[in-house]
Formats: sequence, C-alpha cells, structure tokens
Amino acid sequence: MRELNLGHLRTFAQVVALGSFSAAAEQAKLTQPAISLQMRQLEARLGLRLLERIGRRVQPTAAGADLLKHIRQIEAAVEGALETVAYHRTGTAGRVRLGTGATACIYLLPPMLRQLRASFPKIEIVVSTGNSPAILKAVEENALDLALVTLPAPGRIFHVTPILADELVAVFPVDGPPPPATVTAATLAARPVVLYEPGGNARRVVDGWFARAGLALKPAMELGSVEAIKELVGAGLGCAVLPRLAVTGAGARQDIVLRSLSPRLHRRLGLVLRRDKRLDRGLREVIRALERLGPAGKAARKAVARAVAAG
Repeated sequence: MRELNLGHLRTFAQVVALGSFSAAAEQAKLTQPAISLQMRQLEARLGLRLLERIGRRVQPTAAGADLLKHIRQIEAAVEGALETVAYHRTGTAGRVRLGTGATACIYLLPPMLRQLRASFPKIEIVVSTGNSPAILKAVEENALDLALVTLPAPGRIFHVTPILADELVAVFPVDGPPPPATVTAATLAARPVVLYEPGGNARRVVDGWFARAGLALKPAMELGSVEAIKELVGAGLGCAVLPRLAVTGAGARQDIVLRSLSPRLHRRLGLVLRRDKRLDRGLREVIRALERLGPAGKAARKAVARAVAAG
C-alpha cells in the first residue's frame, strides 16, 4: 500500500470513464503527458498492461477491468474513513452538494431545508441553481452529489426517482384583456407570450405542448428567471406559461391571474444521482427529506438504496 498511489488509481478510473487521456487531463486540469506518466507508473508498479487503444477510444485490458472493480471499493473505503474522522475534526455529519432549478429553490426547498437544519444541524448543505441539463452534467462529473430537476434525466449513469408532478399553467395580467375560458395552444399563440429561455427541460416541456398542437410558438420574450417573467406579465407585457408552484402560495401575486391549460400540462420533478454514488449519512438524510416533498415515500428510498448498492 505504501507504494500504491491512490491518485494514480483515481486517474486510471477517470481515463476509462472518459475514454481518453486528453479528456482525463482536461478534467483533472493537468497536461496529457502528466496523465500518461501516471498510467505508465501504475502499470510499472503492477507489472501489467492496464489500458489499450481500440479505435479512437482508450479501454481497459482484462486486468484493467478487474482493477477497476477494486478501485470503486477502495475509494468507498477511503471516503468512509475520511467521513468518520471528519466528524471528530469538524463536528459535521457530511457535506451535500445539491443542484436544482430556481423555482424549486425558491418555492419548494426552504421549508425542507429549515426542517433538515433543525433535525441535523451538523449536515452542511450547499445548493446550486441552474437549468436541468447543466445540473445533470455537474452530477455526472461528481461536481454535485444530488439533483432535484425537471425530468427526463437520460443516461444509464443516473438513478432517477420521480418526486412530484407540478402543473404548468397559463398566467395573464389582471389589467389586460380577460383570459380565455379555455386556454389552448392556439389561444395562447394569438397573444404575446413570455417563456423560459431555451436550453432547460421546463422549456422543452412547454415547446412540446405547443408542438403537439401543431404550433411552433415564437415567444415575444425569453427569460431565465421566473420572477422576471411574472414581473413582465404583471406589467401587462404578455402572458406566460409557468409552474403552478411559482404562482400559488408564497408565489401568488395580485397583478396576475392563472388558468389551467387545455389539455393540462405537467412537468415531473425528480431526484437524480449517480448509480455509483456512495450514500454517506448526510446524503441519505437529504434524500429522505426531499422524498417527503412528494408521494415517493419509503418505496422510493429503498429503490435508491438498491440501485446504488447494485451499481
């Protein structure tokens, strides 16, 4: 063990995952020769060829594939050891990096985070916001531990647990023309519409609703902030399609009125984490708290645990 470099093992696993030395070097912020040197040193230490190039992709040899299985166990053991001693050093019960959208962060998470902080004050939670594809990329790269995002979350690397369905509704200014009794895609397309900016899953859900009606809507404006969209609608500059979560309860306003769409439209929010993610104490508690936001309950928690264990 004194001669086996854990950093070299981690680099080997990253080269296999990304399929190239250059991609692993870019992610590790090292030069490609530095990555190649680490791999040569690891192969020399073990006396085995661990990697081979097939076409344009670097793949593990049979020996490398066997080593990769043990690397996951080694990293889990090291993380467990560090987690155990970290509590004695810092008094924390783990650090959880959670990614989500701005709407969920503003209107869904605060009560949950407040209750979690009261029950587990030693868990450190860092919340980042962004659109779903960016958040999922960060989870894939292990820059985030967990995501609460608008589904789908494609990719075999992910384990996905649906949490709740949030209805998308039409929002109109109170001082504008009366909202139609039935809000179809055609009635909305006849008015100036303010939508989420492209790129996020919520926008894709709305675009899909218009497409199913045979329409390709050209919005009057596109913004990244649900609060900015509500301001523009309240000022009479158009109507919008927004999550009900953002326009009821704490998000309700006096200058806008909402109507259900016809046919009704929902976006699904779900928890996403890597299948090989180690569930330390802090992450387990955050997952349990998030699952209580919807009907997933005990069965979903067991599904997450089974999937991660199998991964």
